[in-house]
Amino acid sequence: MSHLRALWRALRALAHVLRGLWIIRTEFGRLTPDACALLVREWSRRMLDIMGVSLSVEGERPQRGPLLLLANHISWLDILVLNAAYPVRFVSKADVRHWPVLGALITGAGTILIERERRRDAMRVVHHMAEHLQAGEVVAVFPEGTTGDGITLLPFHANLLQAAIVSNAPALPVGLRYLDGASGARSDAPQYVGDTTLLASVWRTLRADGLRAVVRYGQPVHSDGRERRAWAAALREAVARLL
Repeated sequence: MSHLRALWRALRALAHVLRGLWIIRTEFGRLTPDACALLVREWSRRMLDIMGVSLSVEGERPQRGPLLLLANHISWLDILVLNAAYPVRFVSKADVRHWPVLGALITGAGTILIERERRRDAMRVVHHMAEHLQAGEVVAVFPEGTTGDGITLLPFHANLLQAAIVSNAPALPVGLRYLDGASGARSDAPQYVGDTTLLASVWRTLRADGLRAVVRYGQPVHSDGRERRAWAAALREAVARLL
């Protein structure tokens, strides 16, 4: 039964992705940023419903930008979960553009892509992030630079924090967790780490029963004159406490 249920969820999710692509192509060009953000939030919430994932939000959601949101990274599902809680503009590795179907959706939604193998590309991305922050947006990054196992928090890369420093924008630490809805124990179903393929992670998530995503917001923090490495270390400690 779990396979049949997962297959049904997959078919509905694919149809919802195609609907999202249609919305991006037909609606985004003529709507205000606030209207686009509302569409992203509602689309993301509906996708979680289709996949059988419930959402719990703890702490105070962002109210407005400029704000740099920093979260731990466990899965491809993190983007949907964060957008369902509060829509943001993501910074993501350029590899996502090659993800089947999802890649077109993520890039079409205005994600800022970074070529991590090119050291100079970080400067270009920082410039674009600063522009969006100065325009009053909420920009989200995964400072670990890769997905983790949801238990151990990896070191934070500090380069992208420069965008918040030059924009005088605060940073908001966020903790992400995935739990089994029945037992409340940590769930590994959405993990996308190590040798796990994207499709395998998606299939495990679709098969999960009662999966719950928890988004826990901390308090906004300014750099207060700290250089970016010291600030990154302090923000990592803040995310660790939220977890």
